[in-house]
Amino acid sequence: MPQPAPLNLGTQWESAQAETPVDSASGAPYPGRRKPSPFASVQQNHGQRRLLSGRQKIREALLLIFCDPVPRECSRLWLLSDGQWSQALEWLDMSGLALYFLDRVIEQRPQDMIPRRVLARLRQNLVENTWRTAQMIAEANSIHISFQNAGLSYATLKGFSLWPVSVPRLEQRSQLDLDFLVAEQSAPEARRILEERGYRLHAISGRSWEFKAGEMPRASLKDLYKASPHRCAELHIEPTSTERPLLARTEQQYLHGMWFPVLAPEDLLVGQGLHLFKHLCSEFSRAAHVLEFRRHVMARSHDAGFWVRLRPIAEASPRAPLALGAATLWITHLMGDFAPKTFTEWTVDRVPDSVRFWIEVFGRETLLAGFPGTKLYLMLRQEMLRAEAAGGRPPLQVLIPRRLPPPIALPAANESLASRIRRHWRQLRYILKRLRFHVVEDLRYLYESRRWKRLLR
Repeated sequence: MPQPAPLNLGTQWESAQAETPVDSASGAPYPGRRKPSPFASVQQNHGQRRLLSGRQKIREALLLIFCDPVPRECSRLWLLSDGQWSQALEWLDMSGLALYFLDRVIEQRPQDMIPRRVLARLRQNLVENTWRTAQMIAEANSIHISFQNAGLSYATLKGFSLWPVSVPRLEQRSQLDLDFLVAEQSAPEARRILEERGYRLHAISGRSWEFKAGEMPRASLKDLYKASPHRCAELHIEPTSTERPLLARTEQQYLHGMWFPVLAPEDLLVGQGLHLFKHLCSEFSRAAHVLEFRRHVMARSHDAGFWVRLRPIAEASPRAPLALGAATLWITHLMGDFAPKTFTEWTVDRVPDSVRFWIEVFGRETLLAGFPGTKLYLMLRQEMLRAEAAGGRPPLQVLIPRRLPPPIALPAANESLASRIRRHWRQLRYILKRLRFHVVEDLRYLYESRRWKRLLR
């Protein structure tokens, strides 16, 4: 891969700070990277402005390098030690940002800021992920052919359907599975096709069926980007009784010699926003989803007709406007304004004050937490429940799980005794890690929730 001539970013950061960012919606300038929060005075009066840890500040700098202009916080990347870069790489891998980060670094050309070994490692990951993505595309195309020959009503979800608006280069995306939306009457045949291709039904959650094929490789970040015989596919069932079926308004997309159905552009953005909101209301949020949704909104920002068509589609769902608003406000708090006013006036403006306050207090900490995350989202879930925008289990059930976690690997055919022992040992270690997570985060949640209730009063 050719290396552009290095550029000293010191002057670039200085000039970036001299510029005044402009609100993309109204065109009005505002000082600094973010607009002042309506809760800023409340946080200052109560001493609740959350300070990030050293690791979280580094992760924030890694995320903010995707902003234009590059903010001052990114300058701390110049000072990282080898050990800190190792920790940074681990978070980039887990968050799905690693290869996006490499592309941004090459675009901005701060090679003298990034150690050579880090650049070499990321470039090798890109080579591996390019081959892995090609294999996933080939697998997806084979499934498309089978589904289309069987006359199934289906569409690709997430993943490859995000190309090219949210994901300009698919080989930069850390994708783990293939997702399909399937009409209820087509679901049995879709299952049969997957099982003929070696998939086995692994789990059912609501209207989602998860299938796995091949032996799951040993969990290691070193192998995250490498091609693997392990495959995963999910079928999301659309009920026949749906009033506004998504599959009734799909479009065709062409990728690597194959036409396949994807959701209409408006449905795609709504689905992407709801998926991001789901991650916001969960233990661990992948920063890649934040970046991809932000890219999508910014790419459509000047398409007035798109936002006109989007609003009635989103408002047909009682929870979509509020969920989209919370996700958009979260990204704005993290990375600055990016959404047009024609979108925020019926999404962000509907977000309740308590939810805005949670995003101000805990939003950065939630995204910048290391894997497996935190349980601070339970406070947000309670506030969203009050606004009738979120479902899920009551917080007490999440704090105290009633059953063991699902198996991380299924037994292979003709499994040897040694393989069985290794599989059970891996499962035991996973259970112990989850147990530690629940104990630590339950205690933290109980402490923080008491402070949160006092703040709300």
